[in-house]
Amino acid sequence: MPVIFNVRHLEKHSLHLQGELPVTELDLDGLDECVKGDQPLKYDLEIQLLDGSFLIQGKLEILLECTCVRCLKEFPQRLELGEWACHLARQGEECVAVVNDCVDLTPYIREDILLAFPQHPLCEPGCDKLPRSAFSGQNNPSKGIGSESSTWAELNKLKFN
Repeated sequence: MPVIFNVRHLEKHSLHLQGELPVTELDLDGLDECVKGDQPLKYDLEIQLLDGSFLIQGKLEILLECTCVRCLKEFPQRLELGEWACHLARQGEECVAVVNDCVDLTPYIREDILLAFPQHPLCEPGCDKLPRSAFSGQNNPSKGIGSESSTWAELNKLKFN
């Protein structure tokens, strides 16, 4: 279920929304091979009506399952936007869509979560390890650099006409 609020509830006082958003609502699958979201997003938001616009402030948190780009080890990483804020206009060119007096915050949350994704996740800050299979060619000189079975040699065999 998306994160929505009713505009009419803001007429008298601000709103407080707290809960979990299923990761399927964020549509994070397949966006990054090294980062996956399996756990729901937790949110704690305060929504205010501010001079003809909406001001949403709060906290977003999701546990991601990452793959280290150096050693390929899987590890969990908590993504937390502790002081998340979103300003949505009610009028004008870039006004927010209000459907049946409700506003859906899910696209704005998704966008900021994606912007905060780790670019090159590392299992630990100084990780410089390679997986064991990367060293398997060192024991077999016939598969070393410059041999017929190396990747470059295979590419050199290609003929483009």
